[in-house]
Formats: sequence, C-alpha cells, structure tokens
Amino acid sequence: MPVEAARRPATLDERIVEYVESVVRPQAAQMARGDEQRFPRYVIEEAGRLGLCGLLVPKVHGGSAGTHLDFARLIEATACACASTAVILDVQASVAIEPLVQFGSEDQRRRYLPRLTRGEWLGAFALSEPGSGSDAASLQTRAEHIDAGYRLTGTKMWITNAGAADLYLVMARTGGEGARGISAFLVEAERPGVRPGRPLRKLGLRGSWTAELHLDGVEVPAGNLLGAEGAGFRIAMTALDSGRIGISAQAVGIAQGALDVAVERIRSSGDRAVGDLDLLMATDAALRFAATGPLADMEAQVASSRQLTHHAAALCDAGRPFTREAAVAKLWSTEACVAVASTAVDLCAPDSTDEWHPAAVRLRDARACTIYEGTSQVQRMVIARELLRA
Repeated sequence: MPVEAARRPATLDERIVEYVESVVRPQAAQMARGDEQRFPRYVIEEAGRLGLCGLLVPKVHGGSAGTHLDFARLIEATACACASTAVILDVQASVAIEPLVQFGSEDQRRRYLPRLTRGEWLGAFALSEPGSGSDAASLQTRAEHIDAGYRLTGTKMWITNAGAADLYLVMARTGGEGARGISAFLVEAERPGVRPGRPLRKLGLRGSWTAELHLDGVEVPAGNLLGAEGAGFRIAMTALDSGRIGISAQAVGIAQGALDVAVERIRSSGDRAVGDLDLLMATDAALRFAATGPLADMEAQVASSRQLTHHAAALCDAGRPFTREAAVAKLWSTEACVAVASTAVDLCAPDSTDEWHPAAVRLRDARACTIYEGTSQVQRMVIARELLRA
C-alpha cells in the first residue's frame, strides 16, 4: 500500500480536518499576501491526495462520490481558515470538474477526470470577458470551424486559476448572437495560442490567481467540444447554479472566521475594552451590550447563511430544482459575510487597521464574494425571475 494511501484518513470529516489543519491554516497568512511569481499548487495536490478534488465525481471516474452538502462543508471549513485556498479548490472541484462529469463524453472523462481529481492538473472556468461580465450571453470569443475541429480567438477576463491552470473550460461563439450561439470547449493550456496575462493585484483573495486569458487562434480538435454545439450557455449556467452553493459556503466560512476573531478579541479584552473604544461615562451594562449585541447579530447572520446554503445543497443532491434557492443562498450569505467581517473589524479596532490583521483580511476577501459567479444584483434578478416564473 502506498504511503499516501496508508496515511489517508478514513472519513470525509477526518480528511477535511487534516486538509485544513495540515495544509491550509499553516500557510493562510502567506496566502493572504499573495505571490504573483509562484502559484500554490500544493493546495490542489494535497486536496487531490485526500480525495477532495474529486468530491463531486462518481467513483467510477476516480472520484469520492460525495454530495453537494459534503462539498459545502469542505469549502466552508477551508474558507474559515483561508479564503484564497477555498476559491482555488472551489473552482477546481466545482465549475471546472462538474461540467465534465455532467456533459463530457466517455473519452473526455477518461482523458481529463483522473488528472483533475488527483490534483495533478488544475482546472479553470473561462466565461466572462472584458465586455460581458454579468451579461454572459453577449460574449464575443469566437470558435471557427476548421478541418481538424475549431479555432478559438478572443479574450477572457477575471479567470480564476488563469496562468496556472492545465485545462480551461472555455465558452466561445460558434453561431449567431445570444445564448444559443455559444458552445463549450476543453482547451489544454499547452496548446499554441493560449496566453494568460499576469495575475491581477486584487483587493482581496490575493493568494488566488485571477487573470486575463488570451486565445490567439487556438486550434482544438472536434473531440474537445463539450456537449453539443450551441449548448455552451446551458452548460455554463448549470455549472454556475451549483457553483453558487460553493460561493455561498465560502462566504459562510469567511464570516465564521471573522466571528471567531471577534469572539477571541472580546474574550481577551474583557467587558471594559471593546475594540479599544473608550465609551466614556457608560455603565458596565452598556459596555457589555456594546460587545454582546454585535456578536449575537453576527452569529445569527452566520447561522442563517449556513442553513440557506445547506438547503440549496440538499435540493441539488435530491435532484430537485434549486436555481432560486442557490441564488437566495448566495445573495444572503455573501452580503451577510461582508456585514459580519465589517463588524469584526470594528470590534478588533485599532489592531484591525493593520492590513494583515485577520479581520481586515477577511473583510477584503468577503467583498469579492458579492461579485464573482453573479453579483448581488444578478442574484436579485434570478430570484425575481424564478418567482415570477413560478
């Protein structure tokens, strides 16, 4: 038996704990600062070793056959320690791998899933463009027919894992305007013409690379078309529906981490020091309320976010419609995450004015959650649309 297999914990909970405590938490402070020169591939390699990259992959394809509820727990625990690692893992295990499981041919699954689930390859999801972020159906990257397959030309923007990924799931236009003209392609990073830009210097999530992806006449064989021609938008939206569960879980984890920091600060400060704010002339009761009131509100926000996320995951696992519930979970969880992290900064002041204080890091990380995989405004549109459709 290989040494890695002998050391591998038996249960999912044990594997999550080992991953978070042995891999994620020790490097969290360094990850928060980011490194534009060296991508932290070890976070995916170790997740692969523990069977976490393939959590949503059936065992027949080398995965762990877990549920979306399992996945939410994994991402929450990871994000509580390090949001940047959670983003990398979420993209790998969800929007990069899951479309292959759902829409890939047997040949495509055989070629790509083993390497992705083992953490040998890193995946990325390339939908957004400089001129089509929230309006994904207006994307302009083109895929022209050639004798051997397709030639892809265009620029993608805000692509997580770009520059480090080995495989990109790229949405490109094979037909006319609108959603029906979009197809999905599996593009290996080593193909000539695949040119990622430099990682962006972001407000938060600095340990996760986000960059442009230039496709300069990239030729791919017909066998790299994922699903049917013209089905790319449906594939992308299906991936984003379940992907919102992962982002919601990430927001829950960030908020829980911010709450933990605030609780520890209050415990160590005592009743008369709440964020080092000197409440002159206040009674002890007022001082206690100044600390306990915000903490109670933070706990309520975290707990409700967790339940909404788990509800959406349970519906997904049961094969029931969950688009509205996933949008509700993402809207509430991400907005609550920002509020909780902001309160944590207040309660930890003035130490939290240091940009590397855990509360400050989590506030910056939290803000991104309301933007990617559908802004809060987009979630409101989705929720309203689903209500009117019902």
